[in-house]
Amino acid sequence: MYPSRFDLVVAQSVGEAVEAKANAGEGGRFLAGGQSLIPMMKMRVAFPDTLIDINRIAGLDAIERANGHLRVGALVRHADVVASDATFGAISAAAPWVADPLVRNRGTMCGSVAHCDPEGDWNSVLLATGADVVAQGPSGERSISIADFIDGAFTSTLGEDELVVGLRIPVPSGRSGGAYLKLERKIGDYATVAVASHLELDDAGAIAAAGLALTSVNPINTKATDAEALMVGQQPSAELFAEAAELAAAAAEPRDDVRGTAAWKRQVVRTYTKRGLAAAAQQAEGS
Repeated sequence: MYPSRFDLVVAQSVGEAVEAKANAGEGGRFLAGGQSLIPMMKMRVAFPDTLIDINRIAGLDAIERANGHLRVGALVRHADVVASDATFGAISAAAPWVADPLVRNRGTMCGSVAHCDPEGDWNSVLLATGADVVAQGPSGERSISIADFIDGAFTSTLGEDELVVGLRIPVPSGRSGGAYLKLERKIGDYATVAVASHLELDDAGAIAAAGLALTSVNPINTKATDAEALMVGQQPSAELFAEAAELAAAAAEPRDDVRGTAAWKRQVVRTYTKRGLAAAAQQAEGS
């Protein structure tokens, strides 16, 4: 099918894009990779009156470390994250699992984050690593913690007139590790279950910070906060990770569907939590 008619604005700056969105109102949508938006338009699920193309805005395609953070611009493609030497832990682990090569080559990390699909990978990774979303609107730039940014399935707290211009992910100063384990029916599929893990160790080898987030087993990407709190201050061990896995499973609310039963998905959460935390700890101990 073909999308309905729309106007196209090709923005040359963030300010121009934000102004175009303000002029377009609710009928305006930003276009970067378009790997979610364009199919929705073709299926007549989305009907934007105006598309605001941000692909020609200079400076939004950088992925780099600066001031203790990994900074990811709005035009950084999934494939750029895969190829980058600046990434670490769960981010490096998740990047090759996002969609398929065609989508990775065009789709953007920020676009995926803004889409807030509960079956999407990146928001769980950002929850585990404690990232911020950077947005810009008519009143200027602001940072929103990813936990506050996710408002529901396919909804965020982003203002109607704001553009996601980047992400800021804290880079651990000490020993750290992370993992992203994803169960999918076929290559490029959405996750049936996925778990993002992040650990930071102190000088004595105890867990100084822990991040754990779940994909596709709740109405939104979800932090397993009880499991995270359990691990802080403890020495990494199989027993500790098994306890954390039980708390992570308790935080999951999967449904029976064609991909499997709720009980089975909850068991996958347990298994992936234990495996992911063990991999994160091994990576941290070897760093």
